[in-house]
Amino acid sequence: MGIARRVWRAFDDRAGISQILGPVLRHPVPKDARWYYVFGSATLFAFLLQVVTGIALALAYIPSTGNAYDTLQFITHQAPFGKILRGMHYFGASAMVLLIGAHMARTFLMGAYKFPRELNWITGVILFIVTILLAFTGQLLRWDQTAVWSIAVAAEQMGRLPLIGRALARFLLAGDTWGGQTLSRFFAFHVFFIPAVIFAFVGIHLWLVLRHGISEPPEPGRPVDPRAYRAWYQALLRREGRPFWPDAAWRDIVFGVCMAGAVVLASLIVGPPELGKPPDPTIIQADPRPDWYLLWYFGLLALLPPNLENYVMVLGPLVALIVLLLVPAVSNRGERSPARRPWAIGAVFAICLMIGTLWIVGARAPWSPDFTTGPIPARITGAATGPVAEGGRLFYDKGCQYCHAIAGYGGARGPDLSAVGDRLTPAQMTWRILNGGTNMPAFAGNLTPDQLDALVAFLKSRSAGVSPP
Repeated sequence: MGIARRVWRAFDDRAGISQILGPVLRHPVPKDARWYYVFGSATLFAFLLQVVTGIALALAYIPSTGNAYDTLQFITHQAPFGKILRGMHYFGASAMVLLIGAHMARTFLMGAYKFPRELNWITGVILFIVTILLAFTGQLLRWDQTAVWSIAVAAEQMGRLPLIGRALARFLLAGDTWGGQTLSRFFAFHVFFIPAVIFAFVGIHLWLVLRHGISEPPEPGRPVDPRAYRAWYQALLRREGRPFWPDAAWRDIVFGVCMAGAVVLASLIVGPPELGKPPDPTIIQADPRPDWYLLWYFGLLALLPPNLENYVMVLGPLVALIVLLLVPAVSNRGERSPARRPWAIGAVFAICLMIGTLWIVGARAPWSPDFTTGPIPARITGAATGPVAEGGRLFYDKGCQYCHAIAGYGGARGPDLSAVGDRLTPAQMTWRILNGGTNMPAFAGNLTPDQLDALVAFLKSRSAGVSPP
């Protein structure tokens, strides 16, 4: 220990590490800054975990259209600890999104964005947006059918922006359509540009925290007055302040270790998401939806009337970003206690309720065809041979079952046809099949007369009186 101490002192004398880290570790914090203050540091821990696991994955990942999918399969199923590393990277991203959301909610509820910490809030909002972009760009790197079509849909939506839409869509795809150049661009953003931005803004954010101090827990009847707050806060720290290390830092360390442990445990028990089929532009049977953190937005856009979709798609994120950035400009003084700011509690509750409800709807996605459904069993069809049995097979083979359900088998995008024989005549069924509808393709050129008759016979046999439960 004596030799190690002498080596450290010699190194520190030349490098000046203690002069840099000492003030940071010893800076005073309010004595009541307890467990609800740990989300910010935990977000940083999650980001560092992403950096470490991302570097490990990048050692084997090849960002090319001919190798990306196969290298991910190799990492997941053959490379030593590859499955665990990929699982940690996946669940670490989820943890980072959850923690930064919780940190923002805590900051807003406790009024910690008020004077003099307005810039803390603004840099935090930027970090939140960049975190979402980091997670979004990582989805394409899986390079399976669903990930590729998700990016294609995102580019199509971005192209609807007035004036700059086409240019932004081309920038996103690095061309007119997705391909190897798209993968290279997303890899560069995910691995280099976005992490660099995060490191820069984390540094600015931490400097602002050190400059203005950690906000004290709010108390009812103790409003923020910009004219007197700084002197009052410094007097509070002199009277009751505690050094960050070790009095407060141990909570951050314990929570960060528990978070990392939960990520490792999830990667061991659940594992990373399985890859879908390799991307193929000739296959349109995909379920392009974002990962869970944007699933609520996917649900919102799907539920909107078509005439409002473009407006919400363009104005919704822009308005939300402007509102978040203007929060400290609108209210940077006055009461901080949630007890005196019921509108703040109501706003956070309403946002959580909206996102949770839309997330559930987005996960179910009743508007999307169900490409995972299997053929209707013979016991449901009611016949093993003949026109009805043949019609049941055609109902699945022609893709009707992806959108229409019969006795619980099939999708929910179109009407349930379990008792369609009681509602429509054979002539009405024939007209609809041949001509299609608003979201239904026309099958006039895709069915022979015998196939059409068999399909109509099968649908006519679907009645409330005979269909199995």
